[in-house]
Amino acid sequence: MDSLTQITLGAAVGELVLGRKVGNRAMLWGAIGGTIPDLDVLANLAAGDMSSLAFHRAITHSLTFAFLAPAALGYLLHNMYEGKRYWPAFFKVWLFFLLLVGIGAVFMPIPPLEVSKIALAVSTGIMVFPMVIWLRLKLRRRPGRDANTSWRNWAWMLFWAIVTHPLLDCCTTYGTQLFRPFWDYRVAFNNISVVDPLYTLPFLIFLLAALLAGRRSRWRPVLNYIGIGISSAYMLFTFYNKYQVNHIFEASLAKNGVRYERYMTTPTILNNILWQGVAEGDTAYYHGMYSILDNKAEVLSFNIIPKGHQLIEGHEQDRDIRILRWFSNGYYSIMQRPGGQLQFNDLRFGSLGDSFDKPEDFVFHFLLEQKDGRMEAKESWERPQREGAFQALIGRIKGI
Repeated sequence: MDSLTQITLGAAVGELVLGRKVGNRAMLWGAIGGTIPDLDVLANLAAGDMSSLAFHRAITHSLTFAFLAPAALGYLLHNMYEGKRYWPAFFKVWLFFLLLVGIGAVFMPIPPLEVSKIALAVSTGIMVFPMVIWLRLKLRRRPGRDANTSWRNWAWMLFWAIVTHPLLDCCTTYGTQLFRPFWDYRVAFNNISVVDPLYTLPFLIFLLAALLAGRRSRWRPVLNYIGIGISSAYMLFTFYNKYQVNHIFEASLAKNGVRYERYMTTPTILNNILWQGVAEGDTAYYHGMYSILDNKAEVLSFNIIPKGHQLIEGHEQDRDIRILRWFSNGYYSIMQRPGGQLQFNDLRFGSLGDSFDKPEDFVFHFLLEQKDGRMEAKESWERPQREGAFQALIGRIKGI
C-alpha cells in the first residue's frame, strides 16, 4: 500500500511491541522498519524498466527478508544506542544486506550487471536511511541509557514492523512475492485499493493521539489498540465486500451468457465501494464495474476487450514479454497503436473511466518494440486527459 499507510502500521506495531520500554523511539523505529521493504524502489535508479518491475515487491517483501533483516537491524540499533563501535556494526550489516539483496536478485530474470547495481543501490539505501535518522537524533541530544534495550528486543519489534508490510501489500492488486527467493508466485488477494483513506486515516488519527498522550499515560496503549482494532475490522470488511462482489460478478456473467475460464475482482482507487472485474474468455476479456450502492437486481454490462495475443506470437519467451505476462498474471491484452506500434495492457488495473477505446485509457500499459529479433518493453506514463474524472468516479461510487 502507500507509504503513509505502511509508516502508520509500522509505528503502531513498534509502539505495541516495545513502547513501554523505549517510549517514542519504538514508534520512530517501527515506522522506519515499516518503510524499509519499499526501499527496493531504488532499483529504478540502477536498472531498466523490466528489471525494476521484476524486482519490486520481491526479496525485500519476502518472508525470508522479514525473518533475517530484523536480527541485523536490531544488532545495529543496539550498537548505535550503546554508543560504542557502531561504525564497524554498520559495515557488517551493510555487507549482510548487500549479500541478501544480491542473492534475491540473482534468482530473478535480471542481467548480472543490473543485479550488482541493484544490490549496491538497495543495500546502501537500507543502511543510509536509518543512519541518517540516527545521526540527526544524535546531533540534537545524546540519548540516555533508557533509550536502549537488548538487540533481541529491537529485532523482535522490527520483525513485526517489517513482516506486516508485505502481508498488507498482499491484500492489494499489485501482489507481493512473499516466497522469494524460492518461488516467484505473487500473492494478491485483491481486496483493498493501494490507497484507501478509510483504512489509513482512522488508524493514523489514533496513532497520533497515542503519541500526544505521552509515554506515561494509561490512555496511550488504549488509543494504539483502538487504531489497530479499527483498521483490522475495516480490513475484514473489505474481504466481506469482495465475497459479495464475486457472487454478483459471477451471476452477471452467467446472465449475459459469457463463457469464461477465470475471473478476478478488485476495488477501484481510493475506496472499497466501487469494484471492477475482468473475466478471461477464449478470444477476449470482459470488463465490468459494480458499486455496492448499485441496484442489486441490475445485471452488469461488460466491455469486450480483444486479447490480441496473436500480435506477439513467437515472442512469448522473450525476456521482457515473459516478465510482463508473469507480472500481469496473464490478464493482458495486446493492441496496435496508431502508427503500428504494439502496446501491452495490464487489465488488472482497468481504465481511469469505463472506456477502453484509446491506447492511453489503460491505466498500466507498456510500449513494445522489436530489436534484434526480440521484443522489448518500456513502461508508458501517458494518461487520458479527462475533465471531471474525479467527479465521475464519485458519481459511479454512488451508483449513478
